[in-house]
Amino acid sequence: MTNNYVIRRLRYTFDLSDSKMIEIFALADKKVSRAEISDWLKREEDPAYKACYDDDLAVFLNGLIIDKRGKKDGPQPAPEKIMSNNLILKKIKIALDLKAEDVLDILVLADLKVSKYELSAFFRKPEHKHYRPLRDQILRNFLKGLQIKYRDQVVGNASPESAE
Repeated sequence: MTNNYVIRRLRYTFDLSDSKMIEIFALADKKVSRAEISDWLKREEDPAYKACYDDDLAVFLNGLIIDKRGKKDGPQPAPEKIMSNNLILKKIKIALDLKAEDVLDILVLADLKVSKYELSAFFRKPEHKHYRPLRDQILRNFLKGLQIKYRDQVVGNASPESAE
């Protein structure tokens, strides 16, 4: 799954304007232009499309955590250089202050049933013997479930099927 897809889905789900996106990046100490954001949000087929790199997605998710939860005391965490689906899920879970049951409920909204044991394996350290890499399909369904759960709250009566 591309980082651009993740940013597009989160932007749509929470109805984030260009200004709000710039503000979220700034919360994590990164200055981005409206043009950069616009290019990241374009489809792959568009000639102006630019890939969103792992460190940019990490900064955005760190900024989202600060936006939703508030700034932690002390130094800002350095953005990760390599993002995995597991880390993306973990950062979104932190930003929205979701418990395991909340994540499971969100997945059910997207018609995907995952056991609590299976979910906990996604949040383990990669060197742990019970760690499991998160497949694109599960992350895609999680983002779809987020959209179903949060989009109507943010915008009103928007149709969940209207995004991607």
